Amino acid sequence: MRRALVPVVFGDGPTLERLPSVRRFPSLEREARLPPDGPARVAVSELAAKDRAPGKPTRAGGKAQLAYVTTAVAAALRGELDALCTAPVSKEQITRAGVRFMGHTELLADAFGREVLMLMDGPRVKVALATNHLALREVPRALQKNRLAAQLQLLSASLQPVLGRRPRIAVCGLNPHAGEGGLLGDEEVRTIAPAIALARRRGVDCTGPWPADGLFARPDRMPADVVMAMYHDQALVVAKALDFDRTVNVTLGLPVPRTSPDHGVAYALAGKGKASAEPMIAALLKAAQLAAPRGRLARRGASATRSRA
Repeated sequence: MRRALVPVVFGDGPTLERLPSVRRFPSLEREARLPPDGPARVAVSELAAKDRAPGKPTRAGGKAQLAYVTTAVAAALRGELDALCTAPVSKEQITRAGVRFMGHTELLADAFGREVLMLMDGPRVKVALATNHLALREVPRALQKNRLAAQLQLLSASLQPVLGRRPRIAVCGLNPHAGEGGLLGDEEVRTIAPAIALARRRGVDCTGPWPADGLFARPDRMPADVVMAMYHDQALVVAKALDFDRTVNVTLGLPVPRTSPDHGVAYALAGKGKASAEPMIAALLKAAQLAAPRGRLARRGASATRSRA
């Protein structure tokens, strides 16, 4: 970690002060501009002891969770960070605090004014999501030909620099057996297949719609570099089952890379010393890797792996 990136930690002042590995970083107030180089810790909140007890969420704690994210995003918008790596937050607790919160991906899209795409980037399979945090009943209405074609273009353009060539994209169907020719649903015929055809005319190497169960049955023989899934659990169940610790949530389409571990807040484990650090380490290292070619430190001639995250 120390070789890969320069950390800037946003969180609760008293909590960060208790952590030996973070306490040595220069401390800054929430609105302060970050120093041009070197690590830092930003005291976004000063929670009372009852609001920072591990595993015991409160409304004040939920409000603080959102503040950590928005403060880090503001620093990235000012050009002070090369990448963002967000820790898990509780949508329920943030919403209880008075802000309807659907997820990091939606917040980032709004903050940066960009169309974005969620990618679960694992060592065995990469899966992007056509829709994010939607109730299943809303997914069919959210799938639109032009939007899905644009998402396939974004996915292709984002991965091409990483692979050094156009990525091969397999597109899942929505219904069982990819609709079985319209017998089990017609979204494949009306929306998904036309979107694939449109994306192909625009230069995207994509195929489908594929039945998801058959496509994911042989992950080591996947006929593509990445899969476009139609809804949240179609993608995340597979990604997490194959490699929970090393799969990283990546937001594509932003001017700075953003990553996150693929798990939630795990309140039941908080403060007990039982939670694994591996997913967060994987997310931080992925952020540094994605930031390396564009990082401010790289442009200044320093090591490209020392981007500020």
